[in-house]
Amino acid sequence: MAGKKFRTIMLIDDNEIDNLINQKMIEAASMTDHIYTHTGAKSAIEFLRNIERLEIADQVLPDVIFLDIDMPLMDGFQFLDEFEKLGASTKKICKVVMLTSSINPQDFNRSKRYANVKLYLNKPLSHESLMSLDV
Repeated sequence: MAGKKFRTIMLIDDNEIDNLINQKMIEAASMTDHIYTHTGAKSAIEFLRNIERLEIADQVLPDVIFLDIDMPLMDGFQFLDEFEKLGASTKKICKVVMLTSSINPQDFNRSKRYANVKLYLNKPLSHESLMSLDV
């Protein structure tokens, strides 16, 4: 069974190796032709704010954002707080998938408070989780 095809996917994880592994999994699944990777939530939110200003924002915004929780400077939940301040069209396009190694049930429950968080997955991405991705 083939997975869903996305225009663009964004990975946000401070661990470059995790980003690389996840990028390779996404490429192997042929889910998208464009992957943005960020090693910090702060740079990722700035990137999204800058895209919002473009005439073609709806064509370059990521369809799916895989977001790590535990990161320095700005964690995944702080990213989500800033994400909530973005424009309505951006929030409509971008679906967030929490991708974490956290086994803390409080993180899972907290992620449910955000309307744009559509899924909560444990690292690393697997071929099966990508194929069944429905966001």
